[in-house]
Amino acid sequence: MNANLLLLTLAQGLFLTNNITFIAINGLVGLSLAPVGWMATLPVMGYVVGSALSTGLVERTQVRFGRRASFQLGLVVALVSCGLGVYAVTHQQFWLLVLTTLVAGYYSANAHLYRFAAAELCAPSFREKAVSLVMAGGLIGAIIGPNLATRSRNMLDVPFAGAYAALAVVAVLSFVVISFIQFPPPPAKQHHEGGRTLLEIARQPTFMVSAVAGALSYGVMNLLMAATPLAMQVCGLSFENTALVLQWHVIGMFAPGFITGHLIKRFGTLKVMSLGAVLNFICILIALSGVELHQFLLSSFLLGVGWNLLFTGSTTLSLSTYTPAEKDKAQAALNFCIFGTMAVTSFASGALVTTQGWTWLNEGSFVPVLIVGVALTSWWRGQRQSAR
Repeated sequence: MNANLLLLTLAQGLFLTNNITFIAINGLVGLSLAPVGWMATLPVMGYVVGSALSTGLVERTQVRFGRRASFQLGLVVALVSCGLGVYAVTHQQFWLLVLTTLVAGYYSANAHLYRFAAAELCAPSFREKAVSLVMAGGLIGAIIGPNLATRSRNMLDVPFAGAYAALAVVAVLSFVVISFIQFPPPPAKQHHEGGRTLLEIARQPTFMVSAVAGALSYGVMNLLMAATPLAMQVCGLSFENTALVLQWHVIGMFAPGFITGHLIKRFGTLKVMSLGAVLNFICILIALSGVELHQFLLSSFLLGVGWNLLFTGSTTLSLSTYTPAEKDKAQAALNFCIFGTMAVTSFASGALVTTQGWTWLNEGSFVPVLIVGVALTSWWRGQRQSAR
């Protein structure tokens, strides 16, 4: 642990404050502005589509300008998108709101590299714990995000316009925090001598399992959480109840970060990721058992814990699949898989929950969880055969 890692943990917390507030408000704002109900989560989808489309550009800025300048550029874009959000909500412009979240995706694509940057700020033996601890910084977002959404939504004359204005302040704070972090310089001549091709890196079984587990863990989480505010509103639960559920969901996502690294070091990545898949399965069963507040609360919390174990494990697993000279292309590919999956699930969540219902949405979530289980089992068998 060092000062740079602590500051990066704080930056992660501020990033998640942005994400959680977006989750809490974008679906509801979209529902109030969308021409038809099934378009309600298009602003959420715009955020992840923008992230996916930005991965290549982020890779190039990381190579050219380094970690700090690229991260700060992402925060400038976040500040601009917040201003657009205030204007879109104030003037009731649905498609401008979708464009706003699309632009904000560039910031998300940048900030999703914080977890990889954590491994570069410490000794190799501490990498698993560094990734896990920076992920734990999301607890800041768990505390601030829902409260920020609740308290700022009526701050201006138009509902939720104040929330976008508050996120502009969060972006400025993040910019200041990043400016104090001393990142290691990139490998010499990285843009000329980039190591293996991306195809060669992606063909590794460990890389493939990492990509599948990371993308689908995020996909299941996003599928259910993007729809949760809408489902709770349909069930007659208040926005304060929705904020509470999101808060405990995010606590579940990031509180385990204080011990996930230790668990991986002690029991191995496979066992920790397998436990995450089991918790995802259990959370869906609880969601299917009813639509009372306690069922939303418990299922969302377990969904968060399962995501943490799977996502932290997949990130740790990926660190062994590329060299420092290959990191930007490999990390961009991993994030593209995540954002691409999230884009599909963001659209599907709104369309399914408003047309097919909450039950059907949860039943469909069993499929990606089972795919993760099959991928982990296949990887385990491959590792056993290689060890013989």
